[in-house]
Amino acid sequence: MSVLKHVGVLSAAKIMALLGLVFGLIYGAFFSALLPMMPGVSAFTTMGAVGLIIGGIIFGAIGGFIYGAVVAFLYNVFAGWIGGVQIDLV
Repeated sequence: MSVLKHVGVLSAAKIMALLGLVFGLIYGAFFSALLPMMPGVSAFTTMGAVGLIIGGIIFGAIGGFIYGAVVAFLYNVFAGWIGGVQIDLV
């Protein structure tokens, strides 16, 4: 068994930014598909759909980066206090 004592904050943040980008794209596409069903949105449906997708991608990536950095930092602090996670590297 090995113990994961430290996580690179920047590397974790970059990975989480990419995951946030992917999920932002999925959520943006899902909600843009629902946009035509909403009352009173007919004039700007296409612009709104594109805006939801682009906004989902941008805010998903930014939020994922921040979330990844905070979680990795907190993991490093807590692992210093109580020890890291035990993993079996094959």
